[in-house]
Amino acid sequence: MMAIKFAWIGLVVICLAVRSLATVYTVGDTSGWAIGVDYGTWTASKKFVVGDSLVFNYGSGHTVDEVKQSDYTTCTIGNSITTDNKGTTSILLQTPGTHYFICGVIGHCGSGMKVSVDVSASGGSTTSSNSTSTKSSPPSTGAYPTTTTGTNPYTIPDSASSTSTLSSLQGGRCIIFVIAIVNLALLL
Repeated sequence: MMAIKFAWIGLVVICLAVRSLATVYTVGDTSGWAIGVDYGTWTASKKFVVGDSLVFNYGSGHTVDEVKQSDYTTCTIGNSITTDNKGTTSILLQTPGTHYFICGVIGHCGSGMKVSVDVSASGGSTTSSNSTSTKSSPPSTGAYPTTTTGTNPYTIPDSASSTSTLSSLQGGRCIIFVIAIVNLALLL
């Protein structure tokens, strides 16, 4: 019975440690999601992996639209995969590959409000790019931290689409795994 308790504690610790590896990135850092920010420079030094989150902080008059590569490249609006305009949008990066985001307000994408992030399946090397390079830094008024130090996501308002839903059960699979292992151990 003591071995089961140690196994339970060990598995819980492992699950919590793995979950804490996810990073919350505030897009544009203190500048937020705004016209005049060089998002290519912002993404250049970052390594995005599945499980990380992007938090977009912005004022009224902006949106966060996830789009296809072709719409990103041409700044075509109206074809978004997901869209949100709540002022703070969190996107959980659930799949590897390149994810493209633009502001869906006419003229904003063309003025630099676009960012692409390359997401790897694990801690491997990734790169991100943006085809614009404009300078300026409006202040952020968002309520979320601007650090990228491995903090866990909060319950953050986001769009209704499943591709951008921040699941409050992000570590749920691990918990289910732990429960299954404990039940198996009890049966033996």
